[in-house]
Amino acid sequence: MQSILKTAYAPLAIGLVTGLVCGLVILGVRSTGLLQQLELNIYDWLLRSQPAATVGDSRITYITISEEDIRRQGRWPITDETLARALRLLLDYQPRAIGVDLYRDIEVPPGHRELTALLPEHSQIVMISQLGGDAGARVPPPPVLQGTPQVGFNDILVDPDGLIRRALLFQDDGDEVAYAFALRLAMLYLAGDGVVPEQDPAVPEWIRLGRTTLRPFEGSDGGYVNADDAGYQILLDFRAAGQALDTFSLTDLLVGRVEGRSLKDRIVLIGVTAESVPDVFHIPVRYGVQASDQFPGVFMQGIITEQLLAAAIDGRNPVHVMSETEEIAWTLMWGMLAGACGGLARSIWRFSLIALGGLLVMTLSVITLFSVGWWVPEIPSAFTWVLTIVMVVASTLARERKDRTILMQLFSRHVSREVADKIWQERDQLFEGGRPRPQDLIGTVLFSDFKGYTATSEKMSPQALMDWLNSYLDAMTTIIMDHGGVIDDYAGDAIKADFGVPLRRETKEEVARDAVNAVTCALAMEQAMLRLNDEHARTGLPTVGMRIGIHTGPLVAGCLGSAQRMKYTTIGDTVNTAAHLENVGREAIAEPQNRRPCRILISESTARLLDNRFQVESIGEVSLKGKSQPLSAFRVVPTVSTEKPRE
Repeated sequence: MQSILKTAYAPLAIGLVTGLVCGLVILGVRSTGLLQQLELNIYDWLLRSQPAATVGDSRITYITISEEDIRRQGRWPITDETLARALRLLLDYQPRAIGVDLYRDIEVPPGHRELTALLPEHSQIVMISQLGGDAGARVPPPPVLQGTPQVGFNDILVDPDGLIRRALLFQDDGDEVAYAFALRLAMLYLAGDGVVPEQDPAVPEWIRLGRTTLRPFEGSDGGYVNADDAGYQILLDFRAAGQALDTFSLTDLLVGRVEGRSLKDRIVLIGVTAESVPDVFHIPVRYGVQASDQFPGVFMQGIITEQLLAAAIDGRNPVHVMSETEEIAWTLMWGMLAGACGGLARSIWRFSLIALGGLLVMTLSVITLFSVGWWVPEIPSAFTWVLTIVMVVASTLARERKDRTILMQLFSRHVSREVADKIWQERDQLFEGGRPRPQDLIGTVLFSDFKGYTATSEKMSPQALMDWLNSYLDAMTTIIMDHGGVIDDYAGDAIKADFGVPLRRETKEEVARDAVNAVTCALAMEQAMLRLNDEHARTGLPTVGMRIGIHTGPLVAGCLGSAQRMKYTTIGDTVNTAAHLENVGREAIAEPQNRRPCRILISESTARLLDNRFQVESIGEVSLKGKSQPLSAFRVVPTVSTEKPRE
């Protein structure tokens, strides 16, 4: 039992270890960032596959400056006078916040004094600045608002592939904390509902807006690897992708074509959408009723603001990610699972089925988890799954080639192809440690020996003797294999053959069939010997007789020898009994004069299994060497067909 369990669990243990190693290798590759883009592509696909969140009335209205607006104004940028006029018109509609996504670090006359006077008087107006990557890229806010809550930076985080997936909410440069433009607008809107940013009760470093905590992005979250996580960033979910964007042109506002209900108690964003002003960003989903994946900066600021409002008011949780430890465990789990399954893939179709089936289950798991708000990386686990399957299958096939080589060395020349195929099909039950496992079996053993061989060998040359002997042995070997026997050994002119090995017989009928096959084989061997004798007599070569002993009983089958030289054989009392039956009596129990040159003796245990298929004659009890009790023996008389019975 321990041997069987060891054999069963050894491939499993190897598979699990292989899965762990492959998982660690893939995690090492992932740490270099080589897999990041593939994982981000999967993330984009997951975003696009999710249904859009149900959105009620829009909380944001856009006042856009198009090419037509620029032509009407006759210049770009629009003047401070025009901007001040637009702001006064908007203030009359009582929006909660007005965001101006236009730089005003320098004056654009005329109207600069008028604009400068207007801005500080209305705290709901927020202007932009730009932090930039260095001092040369920075754009300050209007000087009159410097250091006030009416300023927010409009910097957009762009991933290496040019897509927007994250938003920056805070940036601490050591001297002051800068707020994002979108966050300033969201805070003004939420203040009308009595909602202000708070510390998360569990993690004070995290921000809580209304009903939702905004967990800050870290450089290795999801599919990212060592991404720049400076400041306080969040992942964008684009859940309101199907929402219509309420837009009016600057001209519509200036000439009074904007309805008050589209502005009252909302956030109003003013920005440029003209193609001649390069301010376009790419996102991983198609957003809005126009289903575009390219947006001017003003719309990007609106998307970020909308997500903050949905989190605070609607309780829409941001995308959750696994911790680094959980991601490692997830990847290694798939590696170990692949290692456990890989041992089953012993053919191309099984390999394909397991590989594809595992990837399908993995993908469905990732989709399901994403639908409930969890971004679980798939690429590392998928690569680990495939690599482990390939490694385990390659190892299994290599081991099986080695086992098959050993098996063929042991059996291929001594059994029929059908028996060899059956042995290979049941190899898991037969092999242990690179060699056939010893087994207790019930089998039938046949020993044969020529009569007259010794005298003949003294009169022939070595070459002639070998040719003459091989003609008999070749014929006998073929007959034994055709009857399902296994050639166990040759000893000069003697042959040992086993029936019922190495495959275990589970029923009495199977044991009986082996006994019938052995006796049928013995009678066929006699007929072959008679034919060869006739041929040899015509050519002047010696002829021989033959003695055969057959016994059925328990025996031990297995390999003897070293790894360099092994021999599959059977041992036990059954083997000894069959050998002594062949040798017993010799001339004393010979066939009657001029009747048969072949004597076939079988034991009582074999005779009981023949079901009267053969005519046998009792010769009484015989004493066998090494046995204290005599054995009842029978002579087989060839009065029935010696054709091999069908299985």
